[in-house]
Amino acid sequence: MIKSLCVYCGSNFNGDPQLKSAVESLAKIMVQNNIKLVFGGGSVGVMGLIADAVLENGGEAIGVIPQFLMDKEVGHKGLTEMIVTENMHQRKQKMADLSDAFLILPGGFGTLEEFFEVLTWLQLGLHKKPIGVLNVNGFYNPLFMQMDVMVEQRFLKPINRSLVINEAEPAKMIELMNAFEAEPDDVWFKDRNLI
Repeated sequence: MIKSLCVYCGSNFNGDPQLKSAVESLAKIMVQNNIKLVFGGGSVGVMGLIADAVLENGGEAIGVIPQFLMDKEVGHKGLTEMIVTENMHQRKQKMADLSDAFLILPGGFGTLEEFFEVLTWLQLGLHKKPIGVLNVNGFYNPLFMQMDVMVEQRFLKPINRSLVINEAEPAKMIELMNAFEAEPDDVWFKDRNLI
């Protein structure tokens, strides 16, 4: 069972009421299931929304932020714990080490970079933790379409494409993550032609 969930999300918020509602629902479900939030430590954007919602519901929120972002005064002031790292690489490693699973919410370049890093680690067998995409309003549908193109064009094996949980409902997402068993194809590097 998941006890700590790393949430990757935007440092911006586009004002979408459905996204705000999904974040609030996710926070309630996390607290009800005694799941700690591990996130990037920011007080702004979707990051701030999820942290505030978890804390307001009586849950725990652990932020991990590099010093240069603390210096810009974007660090959340009311967290259960704030861990300050020297750089972005240490931040990502610490967040991964503290978490039982990874969840991607809408965001920009940074969110996608974090998503693909932990997904690549899963494909390589460096961890066996579930990775979910909370696909609110189909925000990530084009991304999943691109993954399907990668499979069709034989740059990605279907078994590795299936490592990502695609779900829009927070309660169902937590249920699927708790039931997840990783089965990456560890011979990808031997089968260079992907046929």
